[in-house]
Amino acid sequence: MPIPEVDLTVYPDLCDAYGHLNQAAFLSLFERARWDMLARGPGMEVFTRSGIWPAVRRTVIDYHAPAFPAEVLRFEQSLIHRGRTSFTMRQTARRLRDDTLIATAEFLFVCIDRDGRPTAVPDVFADFMSRGAREQSDARRITVNGVTLAVEVKGQGPAVLFIHGYPLDRTIWRFQLAGLEGFRRIAPDLRGMGESDAPDLGYSLATYADDLVALLDTLGIEQAVVCGLSMGGYVVFELLRRYRSRIRGLILMDTRADADSAEARKVREVAAVTARESGAPAIAQEMTARLWAQASAQRIPDLVADISDRMGRTPVAGIVGALMTMRDRPDSLPLLRSLKGLPTLVLVGDEDHITPIDRAAVMAEAVEGAILREVPGAGHLPPLEQPEFTNRSIAEFLHRLH
Repeated sequence: MPIPEVDLTVYPDLCDAYGHLNQAAFLSLFERARWDMLARGPGMEVFTRSGIWPAVRRTVIDYHAPAFPAEVLRFEQSLIHRGRTSFTMRQTARRLRDDTLIATAEFLFVCIDRDGRPTAVPDVFADFMSRGAREQSDARRITVNGVTLAVEVKGQGPAVLFIHGYPLDRTIWRFQLAGLEGFRRIAPDLRGMGESDAPDLGYSLATYADDLVALLDTLGIEQAVVCGLSMGGYVVFELLRRYRSRIRGLILMDTRADADSAEARKVREVAAVTARESGAPAIAQEMTARLWAQASAQRIPDLVADISDRMGRTPVAGIVGALMTMRDRPDSLPLLRSLKGLPTLVLVGDEDHITPIDRAAVMAEAVEGAILREVPGAGHLPPLEQPEFTNRSIAEFLHRLH
């Protein structure tokens, strides 16, 4: 996940008597951009969780062009040096409407403990900054409903919208994006996940569904087959409730239609507390052990490590928002029973312990004419664990449909 960009508006109280953004106000905006960046990544408490504070030792700012009230500036952050107890960040501010460079700055920070003694830079912070800066992205960035979503669009033909689960991102569909020729494959990061914006508030099934339909509108797509994995399936159900006419067919993958039990709701709430207190890496560690089939760790270790790393860099706000959304979701079995005539494929890994085969069978029985297919040697992530079988199953379904 690249380091998030942050957009901030210039307000009149930040400007001098001539209407220019005051040079001193840039310090406040650069600092706000850093905190917003952390909020969308490892969390604003990434330092205080370790009893550490980043103290500014040196600041250098170059002013390149004026900025005025109501203009929006886009701030980009990068880590240009890391020592044992210090690090240097470079930030740029560009005017959003014409990409004019407004200012650049370098900040040297020294990490200190509560007694003011230098202490090591937290690994979680350094890992987030360093890996995010190196990673390349093929995503387009499209703004809908006040947030910017990262989305990959591949190929031409009938549209297929792939919706990932929690706390994952669009890259779980990498083999489907690469392999399902003859179709227009669309894989976004949901708000709060991957490279998409992660606001502190504004998470619900209705919000996720509205974002995705606005994305289809932007891409000029009237109808699509929708494929949802795990939490992505819950979003698919909400799309059916709100936008039934936009859906050409369903692919429900390793998901379930029933609502959370009281016990499951409590587990979600405990996980949200864990995310707030310990950050995304703690969630990733717990989830990694549950996602995969038994042999996957030995057969595809690099892929397992990559997904664990990505989960560990999910914005905390997105994690908490998704958990509360899943906790409060309704029972969708009555909805499925009303879908007579809607082509539906249900896929499930034969070693999935999160949403096991019996839950998939209930969904397939609820939708008249639905196809149920078990994916051998797969846990909760068939698109990654068994991509050839998964692609073949999806392609057969799509070709029959179209």
